[in-house]
Amino acid sequence: MTCKCSGGQSQADLSIDLGKASEVLNSYNSENSNLITLLQEIQLAYGYLPEAVLKLIADVTGVKEAKILGVATFYSQFRLKPVGKHLIMLCQGTACHVNGSGKIEQAIKETLGVSEGDMTSDGLFTYINVACLGCCSLAPVMMINDQTYAKLTAEKVGVILKDLRVKEAI
Repeated sequence: MTCKCSGGQSQADLSIDLGKASEVLNSYNSENSNLITLLQEIQLAYGYLPEAVLKLIADVTGVKEAKILGVATFYSQFRLKPVGKHLIMLCQGTACHVNGSGKIEQAIKETLGVSEGDMTSDGLFTYINVACLGCCSLAPVMMINDQTYAKLTAEKVGVILKDLRVKEAI
């Protein structure tokens, strides 16, 4: 998971406070059945799963780093990179695709100036595609944090994102 040639930690991980992870780890035992729950708690504490924390989990639990990384990359709920304050999830399921999610995706990219999976330079937004949000009758749909936006058009997306940016500036 890390390059051993530079002392074992990436530059980004050098500033990670492992105290939060240690607190979470102290409440779990080394049973493999708790790995997903443990990763969920760690992600809740950090907002993502830092590499250094994944290594700490392996050291403390005895679970191989490869297995931990395998679980973290298999489930779409886990993130290995920091995300912006507002996580935009655009549905790419069949109903959304047929109803124009491609145009919505283009509007998001143009409005924010980011590619899928990236965070805006101000740290406000991260945009990702997801397989399905389960709102097929409202297609096309996106979620921003816990708020669902339905029956989207490119114009609506531009207004929603600009309004959020204005609210953050206040």
